[in-house]
Amino acid sequence: MKGDYQELVDEISALLGAPATLENRDFELIAFGAHDGGDGLDAPDLDPVRTRSILTRRSTAQVRAWFESFGITRATGPVRIPPTPEAGVHRGRVCLPVRHRGFALGYVWLLDDEPGPTDAQLTAAMEVAARIGALLADEAQAGADLTREFRAALTAERGWQRDMTVAALRTALGPRADGLHAVVCVAPWRSPGPAHSPDRAGPTADPDDVPALRTVPGATALCSVPWGTAGQSLAVLVRLRSADTLTPALTVAARLVESAGKGAAAGVAGARRGLDDVGAAWGEATAAARAALAEPRFAPLARWSDIGPYRLLTALPPEAARDAAARELLSPAHRELARTAEVFLDRAGQAGRAAAELGIHRQTLYYRLSRVEQLTKLDLDEGEDRLLLHMILKASRL
Repeated sequence: MKGDYQELVDEISALLGAPATLENRDFELIAFGAHDGGDGLDAPDLDPVRTRSILTRRSTAQVRAWFESFGITRATGPVRIPPTPEAGVHRGRVCLPVRHRGFALGYVWLLDDEPGPTDAQLTAAMEVAARIGALLADEAQAGADLTREFRAALTAERGWQRDMTVAALRTALGPRADGLHAVVCVAPWRSPGPAHSPDRAGPTADPDDVPALRTVPGATALCSVPWGTAGQSLAVLVRLRSADTLTPALTVAARLVESAGKGAAAGVAGARRGLDDVGAAWGEATAAARAALAEPRFAPLARWSDIGPYRLLTALPPEAARDAAARELLSPAHRELARTAEVFLDRAGQAGRAAAELGIHRQTLYYRLSRVEQLTKLDLDEGEDRLLLHMILKASRL
């Protein structure tokens, strides 16, 4: 598909005698024509905005707002934008809106040099831009269909319903369905960037505003899934080259966590071939993401294989953390006692190590532990009581 876009961009570059750049409606780079005005990306006649777009494959929010102020989201024909050095736009631009059935799907950009393209050249270039629009619309519709199938496979009830949704996803993916994959969960998911304005949101736009597959290299499918009582998580199916390495999935997860912003975390499931266990893989990915959100040492990215006891704790129902034994201990008034108990249990009941980590005298530790026993009615000399309290304290942060 990318080769088709490159060919169309090269066609526009040839028509206008100038290097063209194609971006989607979120200003993410899709393809660009060769620049022959200097010695490369650092040539003096190539302004910083185009250089940054090519190197980072996207424009900044400030540049995006500046260009959109010229009405490019509503334009149906070429728009000329003057140079504005203070905004980093050292050279003027011609913007060719890429539209399909009245909706803006992207933009073709050209540097506006004298004498500039003629009206006839621009008309011919707009015809090519319309072909790009049709291609983007087809791709977006295919992605939307795949999004629906992927979400259905992850959220369906076990049994015949899940079997049917997995079969539909397998059909939608075609030969890719039988390859090696890993499932990634990013939570909570807040789509980066400003919301789409009505004149930019086309009929093929994903209502959950998840990034396009094109902008997540290695992703086979992605969708949003409800997270907790409110909010969304992002599910991604990532292609793997080998069952022995999760590097592609970890790379995708790290990039998406950064996009999701502060407070987000990601979990990566174990590798699987085919889609038969996609539901179980999603369970692993969400468990790892929950562990990363609850336990700072896992944040912001955790693998299922690395979260230890949280593999079992995340399977417990939410009410498990509200066990009567620790209800009073977990109240805000006893936060320091709860932390003391958890550190003591994390250090296998070794008083010296626990006291050193807490920065308190050993006698202070013993006093606090006696208070914990009074509040919980548990005996910290008994292994099963220790296990129960340890599980409750860990589960309470999930």
